Parts: sequence; structure tokens; C-alpha cells
Amino acid sequence: MIALSRVTKGFATPAGRKVVLDDASVTFEAGHNYGILGANGAGKSTLIRLLAGSEMPDRGRIRRHARISFPLGFGGTFHGALSGRENVAFVARVYGAAVRPTIRFVDEFAELREYLDMPVHTYSAGMRARLAFGTCLAIDFDVFLIDEVTEIGDERFRRRCAAAFRERMRHADIILAAHNAHTIRQYCDRAALLTGGRLQLFDDVAAALNQYRRLLLGPAPTREAA
Repeated sequence: MIALSRVTKGFATPAGRKVVLDDASVTFEAGHNYGILGANGAGKSTLIRLLAGSEMPDRGRIRRHARISFPLGFGGTFHGALSGRENVAFVARVYGAAVRPTIRFVDEFAELREYLDMPVHTYSAGMRARLAFGTCLAIDFDVFLIDEVTEIGDERFRRRCAAAFRERMRHADIILAAHNAHTIRQYCDRAALLTGGRLQLFDDVAAALNQYRRLLLGPAPTREAA
């Protein structure tokens, strides 16, 4: 379970202060997979980082009663000057996982071969995604946080990731930020809609997607009386 209690988060922008969360109090309950919906710039990535603890709220409190993954898709996970292997070893130690089995899993899953011993700053975006997926899946988390990365990689790699997550979902939950409605339906049984600083939870994914579509399309035009 992850509980937000009166959480506020904002940023200074050239146009003024942008509030991502405004006094939000919600609970992501254990045993459910949540899809986070919101327009570009609504703050979905910021929310994922807040849930992970890699970013702090301006006000309020976030309580985590679970073992939470690092944000899968967050660029700050790996140090570019270190090799993939060194990064995996570091992350394993941070989360108290056995280093050798973790590296072995990543090596087999990511299939980076000799690049595993190359600095991460030499990786392509796809290679970084393979390293991130492998590292995240190698560690036993209670909740996996995923930020807009399910479409990265070729079809074969996406199938492997989908199969791996289905296996993990037998004993873990996911919180997934994505634009793709098919991805939300595939993985999630609940949803959250983030708009204008308000975070609204839905027990029904279809209802959340309908509300999201209405948000994107705007209000229906009215006909003036003749």
C-alpha cells in the first residue's frame, strides 16, 4: 500500500508556478494494478518519482507499506560513467539483493553481451531500456513503478517484458504511467487520472479511460438557439 496524505508538489516555470499535485490524499491499495492517465505535462512522471521516493513533496506525507521499485524509465537510475554491470551491482546493493544472481539475470534478460561492461553513456535508448527492465525485474519488489517505457524495444523484447511482468504480477503490483489505452487495459484493473493538480482514483479502468478521453477532447460544442 502507498498512501498520500495532503501531498502538494509544484515547479517554477517561466509562465509561473505549475502545481502537479494540490493537497492530494489517495491510497494505492495492495493487490491492485493502477494505470496513471493524464495529458502531456500533467505530472505523471513526477507522481511516479514521488511514489518511489526519488523526489520529495513540497508538503504532505507519503507512506509506503511495501518494497517499492525504482521508477522504471527514470533517467537518473544509472550513472553514465559506470558500466552496465557496475550499475546493476550498485542497484542490487541498494535494495539488499544478492549481486551475482542479479547480474546473471540482467545479463541473460537484457542480452547486452559485451556492452554490459561498457559505460552506460555509450548505450542507445533501447539498450538503456533493456538494462533498466532487466535490473528492475531481477529484484523482488512488492510494487513495480513504470513510467512510459512499455513501448521501447523491438517486438521480441516487448513480448519478453510482457511475459516477465505477468509472472511478477502473480505476487507483486504495478503502478504504470502510460498514454496507450491498450497497455492500461492489459496490465491494470484500476486507474488514476491526474489533471490540474487533482489526482482521482477509479475502481473501473473503462470509466477512467472514458473520463480521460473527455478531458482530451474537451466539452462538446453547444448549438445556439435559432
